[in-house]
Amino acid sequence: MADPPTADRAEPVRGRRVARVVMIVFGALAVLFALALLTGGGGLLWAQNAKTDSKGYFTTHTHRFAGSSYAIASKSLDVGTDAPGWVFGSGRYAKVRITASSPASTKPIFIGIGRNEDVAHYLAGTGYEEVTDFEADPFSVDYRNHAGAAPVTPPAQQRFWVASAQGSGSQALTWGVRKGTWSVVAMNADGSQPVAVDASFGAKLSFLGWIAAGLLAGGVLFLLGGSGLIYLGARRPAPLAPAMAAGPPPAAAAPAAEVGVISGYPVVVEGRLDEPLSRWLWLVKWLLALPHYVVLAILWVAFFVLSMIAFFAILFTGRYPRGIFEFNLGVLRWTWRVLFYSYGALATDRYPPFTLDPVPDYPATLDVPYPERLSRGLVLVKWWLLAIPQYLVVSVFAGGWYLGGLWWSGPWHLLWCGGGLIGLLVFFAAVVLLFTGRYLRDIFELVLGMNRWVFRVVAYAALMRDEYPPFRLGP
Repeated sequence: MADPPTADRAEPVRGRRVARVVMIVFGALAVLFALALLTGGGGLLWAQNAKTDSKGYFTTHTHRFAGSSYAIASKSLDVGTDAPGWVFGSGRYAKVRITASSPASTKPIFIGIGRNEDVAHYLAGTGYEEVTDFEADPFSVDYRNHAGAAPVTPPAQQRFWVASAQGSGSQALTWGVRKGTWSVVAMNADGSQPVAVDASFGAKLSFLGWIAAGLLAGGVLFLLGGSGLIYLGARRPAPLAPAMAAGPPPAAAAPAAEVGVISGYPVVVEGRLDEPLSRWLWLVKWLLALPHYVVLAILWVAFFVLSMIAFFAILFTGRYPRGIFEFNLGVLRWTWRVLFYSYGALATDRYPPFTLDPVPDYPATLDVPYPERLSRGLVLVKWWLLAIPQYLVVSVFAGGWYLGGLWWSGPWHLLWCGGGLIGLLVFFAAVVLLFTGRYLRDIFELVLGMNRWVFRVVAYAALMRDEYPPFRLGP
């Protein structure tokens, strides 16, 4: 019996590798979500214990509300219009407390809460101040004055109040919050003017502890599940069992390599430090490279559109259209040559050619072998979900930063100096080059490695290969 073909044996290996990447990605997302849940639950528990009074109310400081007319009324307060009915249906789960007193301690005051339409009907024709804006910290309040006469009857004689309190000294109103549109009113008990009260506001949610417990429990579950996925995805896989073959074993066999290890990633990004380099040319390369920037801007628009077409082609046929592949590969080659010349590396003074074709003798080369088949299922998730960890790394390597100002805002001019850690290291190398005439080899190797990483991720996200980009700088 003959051994199965190598390609057939590679299929389960590739499947295992993709499954491991999927487990690591979902595990990392689950851990991040778990940390958010644990932080939220812990924050709620801390607030409930450290920021509430002895009766469980979150309370503001006492502030003075004063007006020259007969009443002070809040603007309409919409409560629970979008919340589930059980939250504000019975008034048991959410409560507010208003504590108020008159600056003249012997003067009786009245505070009440009523439906907005009932309060508006009672205050019609009455002079009062409406609170249009209120901030507790720092305290500020804005009023809108409504001119009018004294109220016809004292407020306590009205029967529409759902909660009220009156008397001399400190008065406390407690109300179980219900769904509806409400107004809060403060007056002198006899309906006289002017009105002044020192008031504080408190709120209590009886289910806050349950929410905190639920967040903590969910955080623990997601943390355990995510950690398990990361462990399963990151552990060293067992090698596939060799196929049984008829006849005696070979007389001598070379040591078997670990199954599934890729000896070389198919996206090949190389660069050769082209010494000697001009000390000063890098100062004007942003200007010299402008024609390339203009052309590349157009090419990358086409790259994006063609990649969308390739997405559907792969989804339905499992193949990347060869013409689109060659064009997109040419855009990557062109981009790498321009970056290598300009502020992505500054590693050559040789001007990049205007071509999509490979230029083997140029110091910067890039190649991606054409894939005969691509996974139709993987194309749905690899460019956004599976690539999330890679995007985080690439954002550190290539995140943009700039010097100068916008060219339409004054005498400063926009000067693009690369991006992220790559741009920062290239800037350091350029300064050393300016003063010493040497490009530090260690910085070049690091910059080259980070550019390799970025282009591998770009090729993967552009659906050009199914192999997951390795987490390494080397070739």
